[in-house]
Amino acid sequence: MGRRFNAVYIYIGREFFFSFVVSFLFFFFIFFINQLLLLAEDILSKHVAFPNVVLLIVYSLPAIVAISFPFASLVGSLMAVGRLSSDNEMLAFQASGVPNRHIFVPLLVLSLAFSMFSFVMNDYFLPLGTINFGKLYTKILYTNPQLALSPFSVKRYQNATIITGAVRQNEVSNIVIFDTTETKDKRVILASSAVISQNSAEGGKVSLKLNKVFSETNDLKKTNQFTYSTASTMIYNILLSDVNLSLRAPTAREMSSLDVYRLIQAKTKQLDQRKAARNEKIGLDAFDLQSAYQSAVDEIRTGGVSQATTEQLNRAYDVLHNARTQPIVDRSLRIDKIEFNRKFSVPFACLFFVIFAFPVGLSMGRSGRSVGFGVGLLVSVLYWGMLVAGQSLGYRLDYSPVVSMWFPNFIILGLGLFFFILRFRR
Repeated sequence: MGRRFNAVYIYIGREFFFSFVVSFLFFFFIFFINQLLLLAEDILSKHVAFPNVVLLIVYSLPAIVAISFPFASLVGSLMAVGRLSSDNEMLAFQASGVPNRHIFVPLLVLSLAFSMFSFVMNDYFLPLGTINFGKLYTKILYTNPQLALSPFSVKRYQNATIITGAVRQNEVSNIVIFDTTETKDKRVILASSAVISQNSAEGGKVSLKLNKVFSETNDLKKTNQFTYSTASTMIYNILLSDVNLSLRAPTAREMSSLDVYRLIQAKTKQLDQRKAARNEKIGLDAFDLQSAYQSAVDEIRTGGVSQATTEQLNRAYDVLHNARTQPIVDRSLRIDKIEFNRKFSVPFACLFFVIFAFPVGLSMGRSGRSVGFGVGLLVSVLYWGMLVAGQSLGYRLDYSPVVSMWFPNFIILGLGLFFFILRFRR
């Protein structure tokens, strides 16, 4: 009996793995074309060496592989079970005394393996690829300063924001720069065009030769006073380190789950300290209000409350009310928690998808792989929409990060259990 089940496990596992590979290649090339070819085209247009373009693509692959695995598990399991069902092999297994649970075992085991692989790609190789991507991009940037500015874009650097029009080779048209002067005054610079070049005298800088320049400076020390100037040409420098920082600043998505967990712990501690400081301030404000109230009571007993005491009482109440109603939140902490849960929910969706796919695939009858593929694509789109919706709810409406990132999986699990009950009650 054990040997017979082993043969069944191998046969079904091989069928599932083959369908998974086909589905994985499909999703891989969709994400590859959507994300990486656009990046490569943009870089190739700036005359970047082809080997460097290939390396940039390689460093970006972990993110694509990690997201392709769950959807490939869904479509692959639907195709495999649908094929076995359409060829009456499921009926043959049952007639041979093979229970459905033994047919389900290889699907479950392989889906767990796919989940672990997707998690490792997302948790280790994606941050590693991001770091190497940033290093290589910095190296390319030093030899190709045209990459510092993209057409029709808004780039924010440490001390400046640059808005660009069309970019042709090394010339930018209709450029607007918002920055601050050495005296911390706000400045706006407009130019009809700019020529990009690497600053040979000072390494690590991109020079913009601005043409037909108009500049306006707002003196912070003198209200409503502005200084205007015009020039036929002007040299404006950008630090390449600032460019690279603005392009590749690491986020929680590009860190390992352990690093994100440590970041969350540190931010939680800081938030608790801020809340404790707020509570201490509320206590002091309450004491000030009590003192102002007592002063007003004493004046009432002696004949009347002065305007100064009334103003002091109102001011103390407003300060206490604002302190109590002003929430102490850390938006970045919530984002980090959402990304932390996402690092687990998306890879382990492989398990939930297989639980859903098994009873659905058995119900396809003679439809086979093609209908399984179509149903898998439909569910993939719905799952992706739920994932995006959950993330938006977590960001904007302060929903629980756990619920925001895991409710698509729980919906898939609920549907899978429903179809299980519906199928095996017959």
